[in-house]
Parts: sequence; structure tokens; C-alpha cells
Amino acid sequence: MQKKINIQNKKARFEFEILDKYVAGIQLTGTEIKSIRQSQARITESFCEFNERGELFIVNMYIKEYMYGNHFNHKPKSERRLLLNKRELKSLKKDVEAKGNTIVPLKLFINDRGFAKLEIALAKGKQTHDKRNVIKDRDNKRDLARIKKSFNA
Repeated sequence: MQKKINIQNKKARFEFEILDKYVAGIQLTGTEIKSIRQSQARITESFCEFNERGELFIVNMYIKEYMYGNHFNHKPKSERRLLLNKRELKSLKKDVEAKGNTIVPLKLFINDRGFAKLEIALAKGKQTHDKRNVIKDRDNKRDLARIKKSFNA
């Protein structure tokens, strides 16, 4: 039985306000999928961008070289094409160009059929005061939970 692969980008939810989510396939080579199945990937510094032909690529995604790969091994930080419907690609491209939004990866996982999927989000950058509010709310919730626990004990 294979363990669940769930590589998340926790920094994205703090840095960006999520507007819309999509699930995209990734075009990978053999050694890349083997490394992902061993949880040897990182998406924290990565982002998505369109090329001149309107295809969506993930840039700066790190997939560690496969340990048992030979000279056919992949490059760790190459661009990888994302697979979406034409309608989804057109709407994403329109939103990114018009409103100044960006596309960030949220989660990399393997679905039931064994394919690597990437959950991406159309996002808008947060201002520093918004980030401070998030930190303040998180601290207040933590303090409230601590007080409730002390009364129940």
C-alpha cells in the first residue's frame, strides 16, 4: 500500500489572498514521478506563468534527482508544463493579465489513479497590514484556546 503524498505550500496562504482554485496535471518524466512518490519535492518558492503560445508552466519547482537514476535523470529545477482545459487556461490568462493577479501552487499530490496533480490558485498579493492582522488573529485564537483549556482542566 502506497503512502499518501501531500506536499503543501503553507507560505502561499499567508502571502496571498486566494481567489480561485484549480487542479492541474503535470507533464513529468519517469524519474520525476519516482522522486515525487518518495516525497522528494518542494513547491514553496515556485510560481506559474504563461509562455508565448498560451501554455501554463510551473517555474522554480524543485524535484530532487532520483537516487537510482542514471544519465537519463532529470534536472531538479526545470520548467514543467501544467495540463488544463483550454477554457480554464483562457480565463486564467485573462485574469492574470487584466487584474495583476498571480498563479501560485498550493498543493502537490498523487490522485487515486497514480497521476501527479497540482492544486493551483489564482491569487492576489497581501499587503503587510493584512499579514499583521492574520498573525494577530492567530495569536488571539491560540490564547483563547489556552484559557479554555485551563478552565476545563
